Amino acid sequence: MRAKTAEDRALLEMIDPVAESLGLAVVRVRLMGGTLRRRLQIMAERVVDNDISVEECARLSRAVSEVFDAADPISGEYLLEVSSPGVDRPLTRLLDFQLFEGFEARLETDRMVEGRKRFKGVLAGVEGDNVAIDLDGEEDTALIPFEWVSDAKLILTDELLKRGAALRAARGEPEDDGLPEGEAEAETEDTTNITTSTKDKA
Repeated sequence: MRAKTAEDRALLEMIDPVAESLGLAVVRVRLMGGTLRRRLQIMAERVVDNDISVEECARLSRAVSEVFDAADPISGEYLLEVSSPGVDRPLTRLLDFQLFEGFEARLETDRMVEGRKRFKGVLAGVEGDNVAIDLDGEEDTALIPFEWVSDAKLILTDELLKRGAALRAARGEPEDDGLPEGEAEAETEDTTNITTSTKDKA
């Protein structure tokens, strides 16, 4: 789920080592838009504490730009956007379901599981290669193979917002990240977002 299309996966293979060299992990890569102007969105975080600063987003953006300028993997114009996963983040790795055990999430599968594809409940960790989730209105914990999960995201709750506030307090960052207007924007609370200039590969 870190990459959705074959093109995304090819880009992820290039981005992963760049991020790792900076002590970061790529949460998700999405190349969106048509052929005239596209947007490459990279969500990343520190390996050590699953957080990221605006400065680290900027460093990753510059490093990826250098690699892409040399390799030219995307034809036409595109914008490179590097951001944190945000508070109500996507869950793209099996590790994520363990890290956020106890928080509410929505899941979708790529096939029918007991008559449905959509699930909502409280994450209960992982068991082997299965995602464990306590579904709303059901007593038993459901186990869903991770490879069947096509989309998953945390639900924005008071508990999740408190976690985000605690992270900000721990790293001593202000709410607005101290950046001039236009350099970064919050997509959701506690989300850093750096967008580079348009690349013209034509």
